[in-house]
Parts: sequence; C-alpha cells; structure tokens
Amino acid sequence: MRKAERLSSILDQVGERGRVDVAELAASLGVSGATIRRDLQSLSRNQLLVRTHGGATANASGDEVPTRVKAALHQREKRTIGRAAAALIEDGAVVGMTGGTTVLELARALSERRGITVVTNAINIAAELTGHAGIRLVVVGGIARPSYELVGPAAEAMLSNYHLDVAFIGVDGLTPEEGCTTYDEMEAQTDLAFLSRARRSVVVADSTKLGRVTFARISLLSGVTDIVTDRGALPEQLAALRQAGVQVTAV
Repeated sequence: MRKAERLSSILDQVGERGRVDVAELAASLGVSGATIRRDLQSLSRNQLLVRTHGGATANASGDEVPTRVKAALHQREKRTIGRAAAALIEDGAVVGMTGGTTVLELARALSERRGITVVTNAINIAAELTGHAGIRLVVVGGIARPSYELVGPAAEAMLSNYHLDVAFIGVDGLTPEEGCTTYDEMEAQTDLAFLSRARRSVVVADSTKLGRVTFARISLLSGVTDIVTDRGALPEQLAALRQAGVQVTAV
C-alpha cells in the first residue's frame, strides 16, 4: 500500500471510529508500528488528527469536520461518485455546484469537458476550474464559510438571476424522512437556492452520509431528482431513498 493510500485509510478509520490504535493500524494495514507512528505524526503536523499515547483521535467531536480533513476521507469513493455525476451533464449545459469535497471531485472530472457553464459559490471549485478553456465559470459571492463556500443573501440574490440545467449539492446528512441536511443554516439556504433554480437537482454523497441527520435542513427529498452515492450504502438505505421517489445511482 502506498503512503498516500495508507494515510487516507488512517483518516477514514479516525473519522468513523473517533480513535485509532497504533497496533491495530499496523495489523490492518500490514506495516510496522514505527511506520504507523511516523504516519500519525505527519497527519498530526497537518492538524488532520490529534496524536495521543499509543494512537490518535479525531480533532473534531460531533461538530463539522474541517474541510481539509473531509478531503482526505473516502477519496476513492468520492472520485468514483464525481465521475458518475459528470456523466449526467450534457454538452452545453449550465451546471450549478455548491461546495463539498465530493462536488470538488465532480469539478475535477469536468476539467477536460467543453462548452459547459459552471455556476458555483465554492472558492476551491472555482480555483480548480479557472483557466480551463472549455468551461465558462461564474462565481457567486457572499459570506465566506470554513467549507470554502460563499453563502447568504448576496449569494441567493445572484442565483435568482440564473437558470440552471442541473445543480449538484453536497450534504452532511441524508435520510428519506429529513431529506438533505448540513451543519450551517445559512449554507443550507444557499444550497436550497441552487436546487430551486435547477431543472434537475442532484445530491452527491458518499455512503457515510446516508442515515445521518445534521443541524440544518437543506431540502426534503421532494426537492431532489437524483442521488449519486457509492456501493458502501446499505441495500435498505438505497431502497428507502428510491421509495421516496428519487433516482438513486450507486457506483
């Protein structure tokens, strides 16, 4: 296993369990304890986890996970979801994108496409797509969030002037009963504005988001046409989402 894959796996385990042990990581990843300790020290220096005696813990407890940590979690699944979502976009389409690490993978999958207009409120997505000749980029302004999203009344007013063929949003929680949720109420309102301006509305979310409910509702599932997730989702979760009337793709 390459170092990058090993670090990603460590972060996945920290994110899911909250705490990891050097000996357990060494056994599961097939490397020495010394290698794991160096990996943990590297991740700690980058503030991606907190080093403890004999292991490490997550540096967020129940609240919103920092974007730099989210970006390192479930990378393979997010990349696969991004590519599958990109296949839904027709040439010449006007595409809305909120922030989120899975949506960022969608943006990367579009980098070689041509004739597409992207409307986004995410600074990191704008940076990813700036300079690509085939993409016309429109950046929506607003109040900057730690998620790199620009949100609030200014963003919503600007979005009201645009018509989107398809909008893609990232979420922190997704259930049939509560719909799409996130941690910040202002971000939720701006995400809803993207959905309301689009003919087709797509949620891109790795399977760890399914079955979770976070603080602020973005939209009930009636406001969503499609969900793209990964095959780590439980069959009963996928069935419940489909029964709610949403087209679900698991890749």
